[in-house]
Amino acid sequence: MSSHHRYTAAPSKNRKDWANIRALTPYLWEYRGRVLFALGCLILAKVTNVGVPLILKRLVDNLDLHADPMVVLPVALLLAYGALRLSASLFNELRDVLFTRVRYRAMRRLTLRTLEHLHKLALRFHLERKTGAISRDLARGAASLSTLLNYLTFSILPILVEFLLVAGYLVTQYDIVFTIIIFGSVVVYVAFTFAVTNWRMEYRLAMNRYESQANNEAIESLINYETVKYFGNEKIELSRCDNTLEKWEDNAVISQASMSALNFGQAAIIAVGVTFIMFFAAAEVRNGDMSIGDFVLVNAFLLQLFIPLGFLGIVYRQMKHSLTDMDQLVTLLDEVPEIKDRPDAGPLNVTQGEVRFEHVAFAYQPNRPILHDIDFTIPAGKKIAIVGASGAGKSTLARLLFRFYDVGQGRVLIDGQDISEVTQASLRATIGIVPQDTVLFNESLQYNLAYAQPSASQDDIIEAVKLAQLHDFVQSLPEGYDTVVGERGLKLSGGEKQRVAIARAILKRPRILIFDEATSALDSESEQAILGALKQASAEHTTLVIAHRLSTIVDADQILVMENGRIVERGDHNLLLGQSGVYARLWALQQTERLETPLTT
Repeated sequence: MSSHHRYTAAPSKNRKDWANIRALTPYLWEYRGRVLFALGCLILAKVTNVGVPLILKRLVDNLDLHADPMVVLPVALLLAYGALRLSASLFNELRDVLFTRVRYRAMRRLTLRTLEHLHKLALRFHLERKTGAISRDLARGAASLSTLLNYLTFSILPILVEFLLVAGYLVTQYDIVFTIIIFGSVVVYVAFTFAVTNWRMEYRLAMNRYESQANNEAIESLINYETVKYFGNEKIELSRCDNTLEKWEDNAVISQASMSALNFGQAAIIAVGVTFIMFFAAAEVRNGDMSIGDFVLVNAFLLQLFIPLGFLGIVYRQMKHSLTDMDQLVTLLDEVPEIKDRPDAGPLNVTQGEVRFEHVAFAYQPNRPILHDIDFTIPAGKKIAIVGASGAGKSTLARLLFRFYDVGQGRVLIDGQDISEVTQASLRATIGIVPQDTVLFNESLQYNLAYAQPSASQDDIIEAVKLAQLHDFVQSLPEGYDTVVGERGLKLSGGEKQRVAIARAILKRPRILIFDEATSALDSESEQAILGALKQASAEHTTLVIAHRLSTIVDADQILVMENGRIVERGDHNLLLGQSGVYARLWALQQTERLETPLTT
């Protein structure tokens, strides 16, 4: 089973959440000084936070002892109370400021690492994996890292630190019963919140799912408006959408009811805890073992702990979702590249540019072979053409030469060097291609043209554009080279995109050139004009031409005819015509079609 199946499999219920959290640590290590400083501010914020009830206790006791209104107010304690509250806010804000750089740098590093990894994965992975799904996982993974760091730093750790500080004070200063009541209440509160959140999450997810489904059904019925009208099926569309919305409504009601139950349950636990605390504290005050200030203090501690816990359900749910998203990204990063440079791989050393396919066999899937014993040589500076019906395996040869896949049997050699033993970067720097389907970036023409050689001068670009018969078109555009071509180049015609691809191939100046049906999108007049450019571009280059129109390759030094993944004929144009075989039959068929097709403007 190939490696990509591991990535697309459904995530296990027993995900390695702690392993995924540990996977975050390298992204924090770069700013370890900031992290430690931020954690120091966090602890100081919590110390001052816990100090506020302590000052409040002393204030109450002081005022209780000096009940006479003429006695001077305890100014120092009041100032200390205000200072502690201000300090808690200051340390919290300092923590946020310090950790912001860490959080966003970690997101940046993770996004770039994932993108780099995706570029290393083989073409097979990208053909079988939906781009939208990869984009979603990339965005969600970076966001999940931010969410996890955010909640760990601003919610989980502060609560733990505050718990430890409060526990330490209560155990050393008061009867153990107060510690038991407070932390018993907290444990019950947390357990109840987790249990109800897990239970209601199922309904919330179902609610979201049905909402998306109903929205999709409504939009689809509007997109297919004419079809709905053709068959008069408005009621069917409304009924289908209503059935889904009914399920959404039922789950939404349960979700809201469960939220109310969660809120009431949390309030009930707090109320019971506070009541028990007040009961025991009042008894201690009555017995003279505690002051009024102590009574205020233990209640303040209880309420202070429950304030952040009020968001625990939301934090828990978001962390569960983030860990799931994080797991998808970690699994993606674990995907092993199918095509890798060998540890001892060196750069390709091109002296002549001879290409050899040596008894090559290949299959995309084990049970579906594509190529069988392909054996031919393209001498340095010569032009070899490959022709044949669709599905014969012609374009697969170009993919193997670029090493997007490794051959199943045999070898592909350039100047006697096995391409699987050299670096992929040096191999691909040597080869230029004009593909059948040219996909452009949604950037300017200038950007797309210079992509082949980012260091090229403007004069070099213009020269390549002229050779590709594209200069007049660019000059006619209001924004010229700054014209944005649209997503995937959709603002350009097929012929214009192929001219861009030809200009890029010329600009790259590679030793080996591949033309994969490079004039398929051109009309006959444009094709003839551009064949001269192709001939000039391929002069003194080793050239492989994959062709459908045989008229474009009559000047090839050798023509290979493929059928069902095998080479069935080879020779030059005249030799193959004289054999009255597959090539001669294809030639006659295309000449007939050419005569029967009316000229169009």
